[in-house]
Amino acid sequence: MRAEPRRRFGTALCLTFYHCGGRLSSEASSGIVSRAWLGHGLGNARCGLPASGERCAVVGLFLYKVSQSGVQKVASMPSNATASIPDIVIGRLPLYLRALRRLRQEDKRVTSSHELGKRLDISSAQIRKDLSHFGGFGKQGTGYQIDFLIQKLQDVLKINREWMVVVIGAGNLGSAISHYRGFQDRGFRIAHLFDVSPAVIGQRIGDFVVLPLSSVSGIIRDEGIKIAMLAVPAEHAQSVADQLVTAGVEAILNYAPININVPDNVQIQYIDPVTHLQRMTYYLDD
Repeated sequence: MRAEPRRRFGTALCLTFYHCGGRLSSEASSGIVSRAWLGHGLGNARCGLPASGERCAVVGLFLYKVSQSGVQKVASMPSNATASIPDIVIGRLPLYLRALRRLRQEDKRVTSSHELGKRLDISSAQIRKDLSHFGGFGKQGTGYQIDFLIQKLQDVLKINREWMVVVIGAGNLGSAISHYRGFQDRGFRIAHLFDVSPAVIGQRIGDFVVLPLSSVSGIIRDEGIKIAMLAVPAEHAQSVADQLVTAGVEAILNYAPININVPDNVQIQYIDPVTHLQRMTYYLDD
C-alpha cells in the first residue's frame, strides 16, 4: 500500500492509499499512480510504470479542508467502502454486463445508456447513476465503449478471474446445474459435486464423480473455495449451509425452497421458481 502524492480538489486536499494487483508489488509501490476515479470512495488506477500494468484499488481515502488557518480532516473512507453502495445497484450490474455481451455479439462497439435502457427496461438516468458509483466509464455525446465497459464491470464484480464453485446435491436439479455450460467464460467453474446418498456417491454425472458430503469441508479448505450452490431438500438446507460456512464458504446460491440463516459476512441468494410463478399469477385473469 502506498500514499499517492498530494493532489488538490478545489479547497480540499485528498490523500489516497492504493493496493495494487492484490498484493504489495515492488513496481506498484515505487510507481506513481497517474489516474484515479474516486466516485463514492471507490477507485481504480493504473500504476505509472509502463512495465507494470497492474490495476490499483483505493483502500483508503482521506479528505482535508485547506484554509489559511491550516489543514483539517473533514472526511475519510475506510477500506470497506463498498458497503456504502446499495445492494440493488450491485444486482443490476450483471444485467448491464449481459446486455453488453449481447451487443458485442451483434458486432457493436459503442452503446449508450439509452440503448441499454431500452433493452433492459431501465431508465437511462438510472443506468448512468448506477455506473457513476464506480467511476467515469463514458463521455457525454459519445457513449460507452462496449469492450471497455465490459472489462470495467468484470473488474467491479470481481469476475476478471475464475471462481471455483461446489454443488451440493446430485439429484435432478444438481445434475442439471453440473451440466450447465453457461458458467464458462463468465467467471465461474463447477469444481465438485457432492451428495449423501450411497446410490450416487462414486457415480459419474457429466464431468464429475459424485463425492461424499462428508469430504466437503476438507476440499473447500484445501482448495480455497468460497462459493457453493445448494440443491438439497429444504429440511437439510440449513445444516448443510452451516457446514459450508464453517468450512470457509462466503457465498451461497440456495435452490432449496426455504430461507436459511447465515452470518452477516456470508452472501446468500435464493432461486425458487414457484415463488416467481406465484408472483405472476396475481396479474393473470381467472
